[in-house]
Amino acid sequence: MKSRATTLFGIAILCLFQLCLSSCGDDDLKKAAPLSAKDKLILNRDRTIGVEIIYSDSALVKAKATAPILDKITPKSGAIYQEMPEGVKINFLNEKQAVKGSVTSDYAIQRESEKLVIFKRNVIVVNEGLTFNTEELTWDQNKRMFFAPSGVVTKPDGTMVNANNFSATEDFSVFKFEQGFGETYLDKKFGE
Repeated sequence: MKSRATTLFGIAILCLFQLCLSSCGDDDLKKAAPLSAKDKLILNRDRTIGVEIIYSDSALVKAKATAPILDKITPKSGAIYQEMPEGVKINFLNEKQAVKGSVTSDYAIQRESEKLVIFKRNVIVVNEGLTFNTEELTWDQNKRMFFAPSGVVTKPDGTMVNANNFSATEDFSVFKFEQGFGETYLDKKFGE
């Protein structure tokens, strides 16, 4: 009697199992969206931890960049690029190898073929003449210029300007923007 109950129980489980499998028919595969040629598939992702990159010109070190993670990505189509998903810090150096300015961000991507580096999220540029805060900054290596759609320029005297269409030379010694507004502080002698 016990073996017959066990057999019936086993048959019931088998029927339930078959019922579950029959609901997983190949019709579901036909309903799935096919991959299009526009979809970016990554063929390879090489990850490096604790990266330091040195930029030099004429055997003189101009900048040192550090990033916790650097991913070199080879997509199925398009050019290879490098991504820094946990941010980057670049220190610019003078002739005596002292830090004269820096750029930090929470994310960056370098498009080698286009000679562009795009910094995103909490981007801060600091040098002796200004501090610039923005959410996106692009370094065009061909033009040797930085560009940002908007940001806040703060001068050492406390002057603050909200700037649109910001652009600056590589060393941020010359910069310009459109539609700026902000606060400035004047010397007492100015009004006398």
